[in-house]
Amino acid sequence: MKSVILKTASDYLLPLLLLFSVFILLRGHYLPGGGFVGGLIASIAFILYAFSNGLAKTKTLLRMHPGFLMPVGLMMALLSGLAPLFITGQPFMTGLWFPDPAPVIGMIGSALFFDIGVYLVVVGVSLTIIFTISENA
Repeated sequence: MKSVILKTASDYLLPLLLLFSVFILLRGHYLPGGGFVGGLIASIAFILYAFSNGLAKTKTLLRMHPGFLMPVGLMMALLSGLAPLFITGQPFMTGLWFPDPAPVIGMIGSALFFDIGVYLVVVGVSLTIIFTISENA
């Protein structure tokens, strides 16, 4: 796209939207939000950047193919579900929590790691689909 306004706005909106997506991710295991919604917001940030600056510049900004995020996220979500089984002998997907809260994040537990895995899968899937469609168009 040749719009100077959109190009300038996307340069400033990318870091703000990524920060907002991390906020939604961390907010998710206490209030509405989480890995899925945060991943969609992060994907929208990169898609907006790709529309205004081009696909090649966006791919150099990412530094890796977004398809790599899918197996990493799936593995993280699976391991967070299996952790209670191996650590305490409790059933699959039982919540485990560290005893002390982290200063900014709050209570850290297996739900947060599951949400991070979902976040990575959603970003990987949506960017792979959009980039593939954009390359073939």
